[in-house]
Amino acid sequence: MKLAVAWGIGLPVLAIGAYVWTIRAWQLTWGATPEEVSRALPGDDLVPKPMFNATRAITINAVPDQVWPWLVQAGVTRGGWYSYDLLDNLGHPSAQRIIPEFQHLTPGDLVPMSPDGKQGIEVHSIQAPESMVWSAPGETSWTWQLDARPDGQTRLVTRIRSRARLNLRSIAFYSIVELADIWMIRKMLLNIRERAQRPRGTNATRLHPEGSTP
Repeated sequence: MKLAVAWGIGLPVLAIGAYVWTIRAWQLTWGATPEEVSRALPGDDLVPKPMFNATRAITINAVPDQVWPWLVQAGVTRGGWYSYDLLDNLGHPSAQRIIPEFQHLTPGDLVPMSPDGKQGIEVHSIQAPESMVWSAPGETSWTWQLDARPDGQTRLVTRIRSRARLNLRSIAFYSIVELADIWMIRKMLLNIRERAQRPRGTNATRLHPEGSTP
């Protein structure tokens, strides 16, 4: 009996320890250089002491002006999240083209995350086409940084900083973020890269036909 209890306690502890020392370090810095991880970004001050602090990055063979529109139109009921649409976009395909009516964001606007478009994360600041910060101050900040490179490429860096409140709902949400966030963000970055790198003309701005899904 005592041995069974010991195993019941020991195995979860070992699993958590293995995650912290191996997988967590990888997932919190996927694609990012040590310099990108350590640099200050807009929005860092909104969550001064985060429990979750992840910096991910990807190189895109396109200039920032070609990457920016895909970020601006992100969100449920908008262009989608370019990730696993069945999980985060109500099963609707994320946009394959730039959508004009979703190209206007200002501080205070909501980036929707719910089916009715009324729940989400607020736009805190925008410096087009270099940086954009979404936030729930004190709880979560989500920064997008676009760094132009001399060779015409863009280094797209994203950082999420988050704190969990001491209640079951917040802790449950934080646990989901801790384990699942990397897979959604990784897929999102890869799909944004794929879209932005298409030959010029294939991403031409146009309205979708009435009744069609972006």
